Amino acid sequence: MTRRLPTATPRPTARSAVRPLGRGARVVAAAFLVSGVVHLVRPRVFEPAVPRVLPRPRGLVLASGVAELACAAGLAVPATRRVAGPASAALLAAVFPANVQMAVDGVGGLARHRSRDRAVRAAVTLARLPLQWPLIRWAWSAGR
Repeated sequence: MTRRLPTATPRPTARSAVRPLGRGARVVAAAFLVSGVVHLVRPRVFEPAVPRVLPRPRGLVLASGVAELACAAGLAVPATRRVAGPASAALLAAVFPANVQMAVDGVGGLARHRSRDRAVRAAVTLARLPLQWPLIRWAWSAGR
């Protein structure tokens, strides 16, 4: 009769424990994934959002699309989450001026030509501005 020795299950340490990605960070990663693809496939959709003082809107749109995809991947992989969280938060802060530009353009378009579509666009772009803060917090918390 062979005697079996009890096997010890290694206890996870603070460094090795992998926290699941929180719901908010999953929202950020999914939004980055979708938006990043659209930035690369249809950059002209986002070019008007680039603040007019910045050069080369197409290049900036493509670069931000790549950055969004990199952040989405980084948030999805536990080994890179510590860096991807703050990087994602920084990216969300960096693109905030484009969101402001979209809101300004949306409200300006509504003032020039009143229509239901323009009213909806203006409302969505304005409502999106305060939503940036929770997105930044969720991204940042993913890196902890």
